[in-house]
Amino acid sequence: MKFESGVHRVQRIPATETNGRVHTSTVTVAIMPEVEDIDFKIDPNDVEMDVYAASSCGGQNANKNQTGVRLRHLPSGLIVNIGDSKSQLQNKEKARSVLKSRLYQIELDKKMETEKSLRGNQIGNGDRSEKIRTYNFPQDRITDHRIHESRSNLPSIMAGNLDDIMEKMVIENQTKLLDASTQVN
Repeated sequence: MKFESGVHRVQRIPATETNGRVHTSTVTVAIMPEVEDIDFKIDPNDVEMDVYAASSCGGQNANKNQTGVRLRHLPSGLIVNIGDSKSQLQNKEKARSVLKSRLYQIELDKKMETEKSLRGNQIGNGDRSEKIRTYNFPQDRITDHRIHESRSNLPSIMAGNLDDIMEKMVIENQTKLLDASTQVN
């Protein structure tokens, strides 16, 4: 299905069109791999911990004891300060949780940016001039502009019978790859 990425143009006469004019529209299609969960673990050696006297509620105890926790993730430079509990252990656990969620969000943002870039490469800017296929309903015709071929029986193709077109796309792709490799050598 990777060859289906791009701009698809549809030409049809809507049921509400009284003058019989053909309406043309486009849709951009991006074929993306299934999203995998991010394998996310924090190496304890990458985290540096400092403690400090928290300035939270808790009376004089909070000012005397070092209950505040500062975690620094060395590879990213991300710092988390937590000092809102009387217990250093509770602050440490909360700081770890906050650090993990922030690092996870950074990884998620990176992954989303990569997918966005991949999607943009597949669909271009969506102009009609970038079309890969035209579905012409009034003429019962489908034209694949990459292999320069037109076919009839549009309902069959819309039902998912794309095998012939897909085979030709695979052959076309292999031919281009072979041509490119012979030009390099």
